Amino acid sequence: MATEKPDAARLLHLRAAALSKGAPLALPLTQASMFYLPGDPETGVDAYGRMTNPTWAAVEEMLGHLEGAPALAFPSGMAAITAALFATLKAGDRLLLPADGYYTPRVLGDRFLNRLGIAVEHRPTASLADGGFDGFAAVLIETPSNPGLDLCDLAEVTAQIRAAGGVSIVDNTTMTPFGQRPLALGADIVVASDTKAPGGHSDFLAGHVASKDAALFEAMREWRTLTGSISGPFDAWLLHRSLETLELRFERMCDTATEIAERLSGHSVVRALRYPGLPSDPAHNLATRQMRRPGFLIGLTLADQAAADRFIESCPLIEPATSFGGVHTTAERRARWGDAVEPGFVRLSVGTEPVEALWPAIEAALEAGR
Repeated sequence: MATEKPDAARLLHLRAAALSKGAPLALPLTQASMFYLPGDPETGVDAYGRMTNPTWAAVEEMLGHLEGAPALAFPSGMAAITAALFATLKAGDRLLLPADGYYTPRVLGDRFLNRLGIAVEHRPTASLADGGFDGFAAVLIETPSNPGLDLCDLAEVTAQIRAAGGVSIVDNTTMTPFGQRPLALGADIVVASDTKAPGGHSDFLAGHVASKDAALFEAMREWRTLTGSISGPFDAWLLHRSLETLELRFERMCDTATEIAERLSGHSVVRALRYPGLPSDPAHNLATRQMRRPGFLIGLTLADQAAADRFIESCPLIEPATSFGGVHTTAERRARWGDAVEPGFVRLSVGTEPVEALWPAIEAALEAGR
């Protein structure tokens, strides 16, 4: 049931397919707020930098190819999530959020959406379908969840949400379209932070939405235009360049993460381990059905906070940083942000380092963390 992998070869040649003789093969950066516009505005003609930009258009063509649906670029993952929520919700609606997913949407719900008359409820990812979805205008889904890496059945859950009259919004940040394609599994909207693996170099923020539903897509486009939640042209240009190597980086990261997880599973210092690619993981069978790859994130629990900090700080090939998905392997003790995890829980984001160098460094750091 796992969805097909996007065509990486065609991704690299999308721009070239429309070039005229003498045009640059690399995407030019259009750094403009105003465009030459005599007479009346025309559909398809750039008019003002808050509405359109040729650099965005090129990025959105690539993102649309990856998602299999029209896409819109945003300045961050949270900007993308916010657009999806405001395009689907109104006063008096109910919204369901994952209790164990990325914490910022819950903060947004508690501090702002509630004040606008939207009732926000929470459920754990693994039991998201418990209780059904009657009465919910929208449901935000994150599978695997961040940081705990729990899963839910996307095809089953999105079908139930649709049958109940709601809109399913799937945050696919942890997987990228090369690991999982939620729209092909029934989602109404997919959102993602391209700051993570799609960008990959930890030097800009970006996000996107995609949907096959024309009305939802237009509502999110209108939200972007009217609120000014737009990507800077240079950030969009960086994302365009990074997307060309996403498949290579993602495959390397997943391969290495699988090897590292297998070795961690037998280590005496590790109290608990989550990685959907391991046969011992409780979500392994579901991951095999709906995900093409198990991802590059590993959740490991050490004895306590001190052990987790020693492990992260003593490994020369692990950078202590929040966020994930870059070429550098990074890790953080997620309890420091208030996530409902054990004090010794570490979210390990495996980068592109060779496994034969990364594992000995991790193994030595585990011993130092005893």
